[in-house]
Amino acid sequence: MNFTEVLISPILSEKSVQMKDAQNRYTFKVNPKANKSEIKKAVETLFKVKVTAVRTANQPGKLHKVGRYEGYRSDWKKAMVSVKAGQKIDMTDLPK
Repeated sequence: MNFTEVLISPILSEKSVQMKDAQNRYTFKVNPKANKSEIKKAVETLFKVKVTAVRTANQPGKLHKVGRYEGYRSDWKKAMVSVKAGQKIDMTDLPK
């Protein structure tokens, strides 16, 4: 799998921005088939930083209603990547 196929987009929610500032941990939406070692290699090569830990979570799709129609959003996977102290990732480098 190509490194650009592993990382889909950064997650810039209120909680992820707080984790970035306090714990030096960045959150990304990743390919559901990617494992932790692939995510680590992708972040290290694309952003030129040293990754210390990777945590992943599979997010189930939520029920979505529009008028009388309803369905489920797609399942997706997120990764929380801890970076070595003193290093930073520029979140604007990754396409959204």
